[in-house]
Amino acid sequence: MEKKSENSQKLIQAVIFGSVFGFLLQKGGVGKYHVLEGQLLFQDFTVVRVMLTAVLVGMIGIYFLHKKADIKMHIVPTKIGSNILGGLMFGSGFAFSGYCPGTGAVALGQGDVLATLCLVGLVVGSYIYAEASRYLKKTIDKWGAHGKLTLPALLHVKTGSVVAIFTVLLTGILVALAKIAP
Repeated sequence: MEKKSENSQKLIQAVIFGSVFGFLLQKGGVGKYHVLEGQLLFQDFTVVRVMLTAVLVGMIGIYFLHKKADIKMHIVPTKIGSNILGGLMFGSGFAFSGYCPGTGAVALGQGDVLATLCLVGLVVGSYIYAEASRYLKKTIDKWGAHGKLTLPALLHVKTGSVVAIFTVLLTGILVALAKIAP
């Protein structure tokens, strides 16, 4: 009974978090096709600004949660072949549809019927991936498998130093983007 209550609580938290995230994506304008198209054409940097802000807030938040709240980090093993293939598939889907999974869901919520095609493609692609996963584990997953790498471990520096450097770097990029593309 306790496990069921805990799972229900996690589900409620996920729905709340997802709703807030979707609301913020919508308010940021990244569910609008012309904004996403402008990003792909390097004419509108709204998407980059929203994503860099999310990375910045997430990076700092996770760093302090990990340091102060005794949470565990679950590092996914680095697999270069899988990352390249996944990036090409994601990028192709994004370029052809004009949406990524999050922005597609936001666009559908805004009433964009064409976003339905994007989400159908996402489900079909997920099914194909699930069916091919046994084959991929034997082949592509082994190409460039490096185990659980992190940037601090790779550079032999403390995590706090990497967070500080990237905080300054990403903030600088956000300021520069605000000046060149308000």
